[in-house]
Amino acid sequence: MLLYLDYDGVLHPDAVYLDARNQVYLRGYGTLFEHAALLEALLAPYPLLKIVLSTSWVRIKGFDRARRRLPQGLRERVIGATWHSRFMQDDQMLDWWVSQSSRYEQIRRDVERRQPGDWMALDDDERGWPSSEARHLVACDPMRGLGEWRTLEAFERRLAKRIVCDPGDLREADGAPPCLSSSVPNTPTSGGAG
Repeated sequence: MLLYLDYDGVLHPDAVYLDARNQVYLRGYGTLFEHAALLEALLAPYPLLKIVLSTSWVRIKGFDRARRRLPQGLRERVIGATWHSRFMQDDQMLDWWVSQSSRYEQIRRDVERRQPGDWMALDDDERGWPSSEARHLVACDPMRGLGEWRTLEAFERRLAKRIVCDPGDLREADGAPPCLSSSVPNTPTSGGAG
């Protein structure tokens, strides 16, 4: 399972800017990466989940600098990004990326390249997401990100439904861990057991 992770509007409010010295700052309330520790804790039961950065921080600050801003537990899960510096040498790709593509299209391009068994995006940009792909997106309120309880609840629910834990986590006495679920996407659920 891959998690495509945006920063602005997810790990902190979306009001992020660069100052004259190219330093990142947050305008308004909150602090940069205020929800990063929360995300790290939410992902702890899912050791096989990997992260692909889908944030503009990679394009603007570079992959290594963007990755280093995450807590250690999240940094270790990062396997790449949707943006690659080689796109800077391709005018057509750069124009598409910056001026024409939606976040969904950028992620979809990466999904087609990596071909993960399953994937999810945590993002505040809902533009361009077709209804047929809505199950992959957990949309965040741009100013509250993961700090908004409905988003947090939706993300936890989607993780629990879609991720199978590391088989080493199975406990004979307790049965299956809480994160063990059907790996079949779009499995209908009802009010009953299942």
